Amino acid sequence: MTKVQLLNQITAALDADLAVLATAARFAHEAATHEECIPDNKYDTTALEASYVAQGQANRAQEIRRALESYRVLELREFDDETPVRLTALVILEDEEGEARRVFLGPEAGGLKIADGAEEIVVITPQSPLGRVLLGKVVGDQLQAGMGGTRKTFTVVEVC
Repeated sequence: MTKVQLLNQITAALDADLAVLATAARFAHEAATHEECIPDNKYDTTALEASYVAQGQANRAQEIRRALESYRVLELREFDDETPVRLTALVILEDEEGEARRVFLGPEAGGLKIADGAEEIVVITPQSPLGRVLLGKVVGDQLQAGMGGTRKTFTVVEVC
């Protein structure tokens, strides 16, 4: 998969998430303002709870809009074996057991998984633990990622 195709799939996934979230936020808002949610007494918090859900969904929708804007203006960079990893790098990492893992260093939407045939590409951000240690690395460099006893050593196999 090319990086342009990857970028298109990321924005398509974010667009789909935004559409679902917008619908859910609309229903949550309607529920919060519905006449059946009018409190019967001071202990009835149904409307308040529904408004919290609606606000949370509205906040998440705003985050997705911000991520979409970041990806729409993102300029893809070219990398070779000597170019340090930075934003828009598609990196193949290999762990001690020889398992390969592909990650894309993007500005937002960390954790998003994009299918590429039988494999997947995981979007990470520079603020993530893996993103922080990956920045500046070049092909052949090793890095450690994970927490506590689950730390793994990875080798940067390819950057494109």
